[in-house]
Amino acid sequence: MIELRKITEDNFDECVKLEVNSEQKSFVASNIKSLAQAYVALTNNACIPMPYAIYSDDTMVGFIMLAYTEPDEDNDKYAYWVWRLMIDKVHQGKGYGRQAMIKALELIKTFPHGKASEVCLSYELDNTVGKALYESLGFVETGKIQDGEMVAKLVL
Repeated sequence: MIELRKITEDNFDECVKLEVNSEQKSFVASNIKSLAQAYVALTNNACIPMPYAIYSDDTMVGFIMLAYTEPDEDNDKYAYWVWRLMIDKVHQGKGYGRQAMIKALELIKTFPHGKASEVCLSYELDNTVGKALYESLGFVETGKIQDGEMVAKLVL
C-alpha cells in the first residue's frame, strides 16, 4: 500500500538519494533541488509547498511535491499543483506513480491549505509516460506552455 509521508530529518537523506533512470533526468529536477525550491517558495510566501516521500509499506520508493497557490499572473484561481513526481529507478514499473498520484489527489480533495477549484501540473512535451498517466487520471492539457512544459489541469 502506498503512503505519503512528510519529509523529515529522519528521511531527508534517503529522499535526496532517490534517482530516476538516466533517460528520465531531463523530465524532473533532483529531489535536493525540489526541496530547496520548496524552501525558497515558502520563505518568499510564493505558495505553500507540500513535499512528501512516497512509501510502499516501509520502503521509500519515490518523491512527490505538491503546492497550494493563490491567484497570480499565471493562474486566476486558487489551485493545488503537482510540482514533482518521481519514482526511484529500482522501483519503476510497479504502479507506484499512479498510486502516488491517486493518494495525492485524495489528499488535495481534503483541501489541507484552503479551497481550490483545480489541480494543475506540467510536464515535458516528450514525456509520453507522464502524459498518459495524467490523462488517465482526468488531467486535460490547457494548451499553455510554461517554462517549456505543457500545463494540464483537473477540475475539482
